[in-house]
Amino acid sequence: VHFGTGDPNTPGFPSFNHTQFPPFKSSGLPKILAQAISFSSAQSLLGRLVGRSIPETWRSANFLSHSVGPSLTTPDYQVQLEVTNVPVSVELHNVFGSITGHYEPEHYIVVGAQRDSWGPGAAKSGVGTAILLELARSMTMMVHNGFKPRRSILFVSWDGGDFGSIGATEWLEGYLSMLHLKVAAYLSLDTPLLGDERFRAKLSPLFNNLIENIIKQVDHPRQSQQSIYDYMRMSSSNWKAEVIAPLTKDSSAFAFTAFAGVPALEFSFVEALQPYKFLDTKQDTYENLDLVMNGRLPSVADSLAQVAGLALIKLSHDHILPLDYTAYNEVLLKHLVSLQAHHKKLKSRGLSLEWLYSARGDYTRATQRLKEAIAQSDLHNEKVIQFFNVRIMRVEFYFLSQYVSAVSSPHRHILIGRGNHTLEALMEHLSQEQSDINDNELRKQIALFTWTLEGAANALSGEVWEVQKSF
Repeated sequence: VHFGTGDPNTPGFPSFNHTQFPPFKSSGLPKILAQAISFSSAQSLLGRLVGRSIPETWRSANFLSHSVGPSLTTPDYQVQLEVTNVPVSVELHNVFGSITGHYEPEHYIVVGAQRDSWGPGAAKSGVGTAILLELARSMTMMVHNGFKPRRSILFVSWDGGDFGSIGATEWLEGYLSMLHLKVAAYLSLDTPLLGDERFRAKLSPLFNNLIENIIKQVDHPRQSQQSIYDYMRMSSSNWKAEVIAPLTKDSSAFAFTAFAGVPALEFSFVEALQPYKFLDTKQDTYENLDLVMNGRLPSVADSLAQVAGLALIKLSHDHILPLDYTAYNEVLLKHLVSLQAHHKKLKSRGLSLEWLYSARGDYTRATQRLKEAIAQSDLHNEKVIQFFNVRIMRVEFYFLSQYVSAVSSPHRHILIGRGNHTLEALMEHLSQEQSDINDNELRKQIALFTWTLEGAANALSGEVWEVQKSF
């Protein structure tokens, strides 16, 4: 019931042992009483409601014709709920393993998997943990055999994942001042196998090219002579829309990008039509997971481990970080086109998107200048390589709004975060009726969004004397 990540009692700062807890609650907590109940109780209660049908996302074999009210099948029906919850504070334990890089040891590639689950957790945490351990074992063997990763690799088993990625979020909150300077990328192995058909990648746009190149090299588990890329292209005319999606709040990857400004990538195999129905239940066992995949669980896990391994090798070994810092150019343009649909509302209030378009143009030019500078430089010079890598690994961080508090709005990313500073909030405000729009608030939203984007462009430009902008 927490619409957020981390410990809801310490939003934006760590709940370590020495923290003096203030009377502060996360803005992601519901304003009404909320209680988790069993499936059978939910089925019984919904069965007594009539009226509006349940949302499409709730529908399953057991929830087809139910409604959410507001009326009851029996008008005088009352529910008596006895709550026996006992709030208990417990310690969480993240487990770390590391391989030190040879040329940029101060820069990390982090790969992590959730260790806990509600129930047996075969799909939820078991497979991801197994792949994490195998990656750690394989990479260690490669190092013993002479492999020298350029950057350090950090393997992490997260605790408290099923309660809102608490282990990952608290670690980020505790070491944010250093991590945003050191962590170049994050790979999430949370819930990696829910089927054996469709490959899905939730990611920061910086990973678009990398994931496309990798799935061209790995066979699909259903077709041994066909790559994942070719399989997805044959199954859909718009393979990118099928494969690539934004990060969501139910994963540690979201906290890395939305809170810490670290580009994150999470991938999985799923079924095309039928979602994995045993997730977060006592039936989430290896037997049921293997049954869903028609006995192909080992081969599907092998394919996904290959994807993770290739991503880890390229991120830790390539001279120039394989992150596409130009990807946000197209993303920003699409968002601006959506905003342009509200041109009349803005004009009637004496507002314009001119400066927002200008900021987007500055960002695009900054990425092009960086691309040209890399192409024209001596990439055999270690200092030059590290200079460019530092600029590339900070791109995501520049999209965190510097105008809001991490305590009141932990997810400060203007494109995927949550709060009044985000593009989503701006779009929702503009979608309201004319009479409901708050002019001052709208001006503030546009101004702060524009300056966050302009700040990203300025930071990416390099030295301050290279920034050509009138104030």
